[in-house]
Amino acid sequence: MASKPGILTDWPWKSLGSFKYVILAPWVLHTVYTSMTKDGKEIDSLYVLLFPFLLWRVLHNQIWISLSRYRTAKGNNRIVDKGIEFEQVDRESNWDDQILLNGLLLYIGYMILPGVMQMPFWRTDGVLLTILLHAGPVEFLYYWLHRALHHHYLYSRYHSHHHSSIVTEPITSVIHPFAEHLAYFLLFSIPILAGIFMGRSSIAAIFGYITYIDFMNNMGHCNFELIPKMLFSIFPALKYLMYTPSFHSLHHTQFRTNYSLFMPFYDYIYGTMDKSLDALYEKSLIRPEELPHVVHLTHLVTPKSIYHLRLGFASLASKPYTSKWYVWVMWPVTYFYMMLSWTYSGTFILERNQFDKLNAQLWVVPKFKRQYLKKIRNESINNLIEEAILKADERGVKVLSLGLLNQSYICFTYINYKPKGTIQVLFRGNLTKVAYFIASAFCQMGTKGDRLNCYGELYIRRNPNLKIKVVDGTSLAVAVVLNCIPKGTIQVLFRGNLTKVAYFIASALCQMGTKVATSHKDEYEKLNKELKNIEPESESVLSKSYTEKVWLVGDGLTKEEQLKASKGTLFIPFSQFPPKRLRKDCFYYTAPAMMSPKSFQNVDSCENWLPRRAMSASRVAGVIHALEGWDVDECGNTIFDLQKIWEASLHHGFRPLRIPT
Repeated sequence: MASKPGILTDWPWKSLGSFKYVILAPWVLHTVYTSMTKDGKEIDSLYVLLFPFLLWRVLHNQIWISLSRYRTAKGNNRIVDKGIEFEQVDRESNWDDQILLNGLLLYIGYMILPGVMQMPFWRTDGVLLTILLHAGPVEFLYYWLHRALHHHYLYSRYHSHHHSSIVTEPITSVIHPFAEHLAYFLLFSIPILAGIFMGRSSIAAIFGYITYIDFMNNMGHCNFELIPKMLFSIFPALKYLMYTPSFHSLHHTQFRTNYSLFMPFYDYIYGTMDKSLDALYEKSLIRPEELPHVVHLTHLVTPKSIYHLRLGFASLASKPYTSKWYVWVMWPVTYFYMMLSWTYSGTFILERNQFDKLNAQLWVVPKFKRQYLKKIRNESINNLIEEAILKADERGVKVLSLGLLNQSYICFTYINYKPKGTIQVLFRGNLTKVAYFIASAFCQMGTKGDRLNCYGELYIRRNPNLKIKVVDGTSLAVAVVLNCIPKGTIQVLFRGNLTKVAYFIASALCQMGTKVATSHKDEYEKLNKELKNIEPESESVLSKSYTEKVWLVGDGLTKEEQLKASKGTLFIPFSQFPPKRLRKDCFYYTAPAMMSPKSFQNVDSCENWLPRRAMSASRVAGVIHALEGWDVDECGNTIFDLQKIWEASLHHGFRPLRIPT
């Protein structure tokens, strides 16, 4: 919003919210009806192609958004170091409004303008006319319109809304008040209307010109330099005819220079060219990829979660992950990505952050939770995790934290062949990666053997010369859960699949004098056995009443069990996957997490289902280990000092999530 909003600032359909797309429904339905009822000779190509062209514009913009966010996360050729925050994402979430406006005006223009129907697909003279009119009147008028918009009266009422984004993204290019967009449409319609009235227009000229505007707008607002210097060396005059991302970035940081649209020659003529352009351009071109100090390795959750990545739909990524009905419309893209994830090997960079001179990155294993649970994928996924650790080690990363199923992923390929009741097995022959995973799995099931891979320990054993420290974040997850339990609680109920985090929580509670209860006999026996290994004097109790007011829950909590809980029960997950919220009369915490401090930069997306600026405990643990310089791994059966990591987290500005209401 501008600092002093003027008239026609808001879009007319703002009150419609997500239903704003219905304004195009009459024309779209009429196009479908016309295509189905008329024969091929009577169908007008321009009218039929208008709606597919609008869809193409949406796709074109989304491609630029994804490309830009990926490149700025890597860091090479980045122009401005400042990050993007949620405020900017919210402000730019209506970037498709200008496509709706253009579509509406194009449909109206088709109905009322003479000479539009039965327009040819291509006319060379019409294309040349469009190019000349853009380079002449459009560029000249835009330059002076833009300078006028920087006058304090118009700037404060309109153009300041666009300049609220110091660090630009491709979609920043179309974030303007409604009145400003009307002025731009009138300006850009000059070549189109001239071609129509002169009888030289064509479908290619109209659609090509609008696509050119979209391309240049998106390219110029990227926060990375992509125009090679060689291009200007071969064609020196090109610097007057085509701008670069560096050129327009200076306009957003300096405000009083570089007013031109796409062709900078008017800035040269009128003396408004920024003198630091060449230096910034060359500096951005040679800027190398940023090397992080700490990496958090996570993975995809569901096929539909790809749209919630910051490389997907920015507006969805800025909100906690929930299933949206309209995402089902994208099923061809979802299916294609699923097939790609079965074959693609290699992690990718999703996000970069900076905190207290610490560079952090978020890497993603391109596999879904469902794939992690399939036996056939065990070996390939473990290879991806190990390759990511080795890659990070080669790049000089100090700490790598394991997120979601990456931290406890083990191989169950041959486990089902073990006869029930077996208490000890003998391993012989050359030990392979599969053997390590099987041995670890047996240990977790209570079968005697070396515990080699529990929570990332396999990778440390297999690569003893690693300099990088691998952290699963168990200690901080335990500390977070313990600090979520209300003071004065005398008994808690454990439900769900018991994990390393659960065992250490139970042990800590027993030492604090809080009773630990389970409702299933097998869990009761398993928990007691593990508690004896951790703390000989610890012991859980068997409960059948479900009257406890505090439930510590993991994966496997059933609907029936939730319904048995008494009114006002507090559900606190120790798993990284929170339970479904089935009870409106109960309270639910999210998965173990902490709120990041405001100085943690470039946070513009939510981490899965966590609220804004919340980070999973395992991710925070990696950051804290790197900040403190702790030269120790936290994986396998080891756990870091609970009090020490909790106090360090608070010291660095991380805070517990608020009690749910």
